[in-house]
Amino acid sequence: MQKKNIFTFLLFLIVFLGVTVMGWWIFHDPVKSLKLSVPGMDMQGVQSIAGSQEVKIGENFTAFGNTEEIPGPGWPRFRGSDLDNISKEHLPLTDKWNNLKERIRWKIELGEGHAAPAVYGGRVYLLDYDEKKKSDALRCFSLTTGKELWRREYKVHLKRNHGLSRTIPAVNDKYAVTIGPKCQVMCVDRLTGDLKWGIDMVKQYGTEVPFWYTGQCPLLEGDTVVLAPGGKALLTGINCKTGKPYWETSNPKQWKMSHASVMKATIGGKKMYIYFAIGGVCGVSASGTDTGQVLWEMNKFAPAVVAPSPLVLNDGRILLTAGYGSGTAMIQVKEKTGTWSVVMLQQFRPQEGIASEQQTPVFYRGTVFAILPKDAGGGRNQFIAISPGDGKKLLMTSGKNERFGLGPYVVADDKFFILNDDGEMTIARVSASEFTTLDKAKILDGQDAWGPLAVTGGYLLARDSKQLVCIDLRKR
Repeated sequence: MQKKNIFTFLLFLIVFLGVTVMGWWIFHDPVKSLKLSVPGMDMQGVQSIAGSQEVKIGENFTAFGNTEEIPGPGWPRFRGSDLDNISKEHLPLTDKWNNLKERIRWKIELGEGHAAPAVYGGRVYLLDYDEKKKSDALRCFSLTTGKELWRREYKVHLKRNHGLSRTIPAVNDKYAVTIGPKCQVMCVDRLTGDLKWGIDMVKQYGTEVPFWYTGQCPLLEGDTVVLAPGGKALLTGINCKTGKPYWETSNPKQWKMSHASVMKATIGGKKMYIYFAIGGVCGVSASGTDTGQVLWEMNKFAPAVVAPSPLVLNDGRILLTAGYGSGTAMIQVKEKTGTWSVVMLQQFRPQEGIASEQQTPVFYRGTVFAILPKDAGGGRNQFIAISPGDGKKLLMTSGKNERFGLGPYVVADDKFFILNDDGEMTIARVSASEFTTLDKAKILDGQDAWGPLAVTGGYLLARDSKQLVCIDLRKR
């Protein structure tokens, strides 16, 4: 009898322990104590006002040579003259990479980063970072020879953080303006490199340096350069003659600087600046007595990381994209009797329609083109097209055999030039219904070829993480 009781007890104990372990296995969350790691949690690249170093902007200058001016529209800023990444030059360009070695005009070594060039008057302007000197350096080269003409630099300490430099200068007939990785703004004489002024946005506006340093490119309009500091001023228009603000946009909601750049638009006959900040998107008056005032704003789509700039479509529609699973939003801005409103038309995940992690999509011939990010499911890294009326309906894809990474793309001579991460350039004929590869070639030897492209005078400028190349695209 005693043995039977012991057996019954042991059997009950085994069953109880089994049920307990099974329940624990089913209901226990092994990652409950873990926190989602999102970009910037380690605070790399974030710089407080109190901890900012003393930077003497533009303190050093070196002259190497000179060159003649070459007439032409150039590529004077981020995404070109019209901010659309489309070359307007009527030059027949090659669709084959025959004799690629002969087409390469020059290559130069750069500091690690993704900063890309602007071109004006036969001169190439690039904000580089010299790791040996620990200096931001605005370098000026000859477009045709690659010879460095002059360099204006200043010491600022950076730590490698997925590269260093990221921005593109803005250049016009008088000025060249740059924004450095830690938000130092420098204005120089375009021809001579003489320093006009410098602004440290961290100190002047309380700007918080974005994750992985600044990605914002300045917007130069005549004698005014438009910046988006965040902090004390959401946007500001700086007088290039004096370095003093013409106007400043208040920032009561304390939106922060993103990696996106300020874009221009005319909606309902009103000129405005469009900015996608950390916190939301807004339209700021760009003309009239209300210049600098917020016309409309929206915070229903506010990702933690924003790299692509707003893409202005038609009928007041604006496409907003962001990476790291944030997806896409399509909004529409309207005006009625002087009152502006903005509505959310669409919002969806990367797997459901157009998306972009780093590059700003292109709106060309009534169609929007982009490269899908890695989190877009089966369509990842494919080149795709949508109509501006529906961001979820893909009209065309390049197919599973034609995939690209985070690299840039540009339109010239009615062809797309698409650079993948590893430096392979594809020339393609693309429409809303078809993707046709014309030719491919490895034009760069390195990796992380993410810097935006520039095309002018039949020359293409492209970079990987450590090298810039100039290629003659003219059809022979």
